[in-house]
Amino acid sequence: MRKTLLSVAAVTAAFLVGAAQAADPTFFRIGTGGAGGTYFPIGGTIANGISAPPGSRACDKGGQCGVPGLIAIAQSTTASVFNNAAVQNGELEAGLAAADVTRSMYMGEGKFEGKAHPKLRLVANLYPEDLHLVMPPGSSIGNLGDLADKRVGIAQAGSGTQVAVLQMLEAWGVTRDNMEEAELNNSQSAERLADGQLDAYFYAAGWPVAAMVQLASTKGMSLHSFTEEDLQKINDIIPAYIPSKIPGGVYEGIDSDVLTPAVSAMLVVSSDLSEELVYGITKALWNDNTRKLLDNGHAKGKQITPETALDGVEALGVPLHDGAMKFYKEAGLLK
Repeated sequence: MRKTLLSVAAVTAAFLVGAAQAADPTFFRIGTGGAGGTYFPIGGTIANGISAPPGSRACDKGGQCGVPGLIAIAQSTTASVFNNAAVQNGELEAGLAAADVTRSMYMGEGKFEGKAHPKLRLVANLYPEDLHLVMPPGSSIGNLGDLADKRVGIAQAGSGTQVAVLQMLEAWGVTRDNMEEAELNNSQSAERLADGQLDAYFYAAGWPVAAMVQLASTKGMSLHSFTEEDLQKINDIIPAYIPSKIPGGVYEGIDSDVLTPAVSAMLVVSSDLSEELVYGITKALWNDNTRKLLDNGHAKGKQITPETALDGVEALGVPLHDGAMKFYKEAGLLK
């Protein structure tokens, strides 16, 4: 009888502990971008990889291999500027954001003069975001100056793309005063271009971009290929934008390589998060289970690797989170 009572007590205690854990999960919100871009699917994959909800099957038994008790959720947003601001003020725990915007917001420089975001911390460099300058099929321009007096999609307010594009256009004498700008997300821009309501639009994202794949295969499109001189000029204006290319064949009807500037996408968190939590998230981001998810998801997932996680981070001037730093030191990736 005594053994039976002890067994019942043990089972009851285990049940109560399990119920308490199930009732108290840790929610982790990751700001991404529009559904037609790259941030949203990549953010969803990362959320899946780092999650391990209370009561889920253990990793070594075929279950989720994330942070125990963590439920990560990818939220569609207007991208970089919004995500960084939301991380700073506590509305999001993490966000995907372009490197140049993250630096400017952390430092409080450029467009963000006097508005520093000191709580921003990095977890990893993810992948390059190539700037797509999309036009109707058969259309072309010599350089960005030819967009004066045109109807141009400059990406949505709150996006890193818009901040960078306006800087680039200004260097060629194009401003809001001499073009008809449209602040739209990627899917909306593609629809307007297909309907003849836009002459061109910009969007920075990792290829292939879903909305552009659809546009290319239905109405058709062309992409502007920048000259090497223009790429250097852009790099001088915005050092975080470096020469890159979109390979021919990525989009239907575009068979040649497209030269274009690109900026790194970063995973950003708040300094308010504990070292233990961010250590666990960083470790989960680079485990074998998340590797499989990244390799089998969006094409850009294959470029997200621990070997490139710290590329450009030191030069950017935005600190790593202490938890991420602890992981990279243990993994031998950071001295």
